[in-house]
Amino acid sequence: MFTETPFIRKKQRSEWIARTFFGGMAAAMVIPLLLIVGFVIYKGAPAMSWEFLTQNPRRGGAEGGIWSALVGTLYLIAISLCISAPIGVLAAVYLNEYAKDNWFTRIVNLAVVNLAGVPSIVHGLFGLGAFVYAMHFGKSILAASFTLSIMTLPVIIASTKEALAAVPITFREACWNVGATRWQTIWRIVLPNSISGILTGVILQVSRTAGETAPVMLTGVATFKAISSDGLFLYHLQEQCMALSMHLFYIRTQASGVKEEVSYAIAATLLGVVLLVNATAIVFRIYLRSRKKW
Repeated sequence: MFTETPFIRKKQRSEWIARTFFGGMAAAMVIPLLLIVGFVIYKGAPAMSWEFLTQNPRRGGAEGGIWSALVGTLYLIAISLCISAPIGVLAAVYLNEYAKDNWFTRIVNLAVVNLAGVPSIVHGLFGLGAFVYAMHFGKSILAASFTLSIMTLPVIIASTKEALAAVPITFREACWNVGATRWQTIWRIVLPNSISGILTGVILQVSRTAGETAPVMLTGVATFKAISSDGLFLYHLQEQCMALSMHLFYIRTQASGVKEEVSYAIAATLLGVVLLVNATAIVFRIYLRSRKKW
């Protein structure tokens, strides 16, 4: 019969202490998040209704629903994603697969990392000067979307580079040995096996785009815009729109006569939009990972 020795019991005790410590650290991050989300939903539940989601704001945003702000947020997310995702992925492909390791590429990689930490208000001022004035877009959905795409581009480039680097070099060597070109290897082997990691950067981009206020406030989002129609096609790309983040800021700081639960309902809706888009991307990422052969 094997019996536990004092040394084994000491190791098990140390393992239990480590597992408890790290579990406590995880709980310290997850529990406050769940409490905050639960508090927002609880406070906003009295104002949540189908009419609240599908009606346009009225009387300067103090009455009505949030439909036009919700649609404006979706516009900004979709257009900025269409701009930043292709450029970010292609830039990462060049830096990881084609560029030589020299002083220039090291400076570019350092610049990408540093740009990811630039405050959003700085990006907003850049968008104001570059897109609103220099390119004559005016304060519009296009100007705001371009600003958001510039702001989120470094995240997509960095995450895509990591995903490409995670593909084993032996995959590339096997393709080159049978006569495939570098581009054929990237298109047929590297990108399909790194798409799940690329989607991670896209998920982060969607979350940040939906919640930003300062950049869009300076470049294309109005505090209130009277709209009588409904549906998804409420705005032209050359005009200003409303957005949930800006609408929430306006309701809490400037509008008068608005019930407190309305602001919490707007915040809950914004969380719901982010979670829905992220959940869709995560499900797609899990599906792609399940198709991997390694």
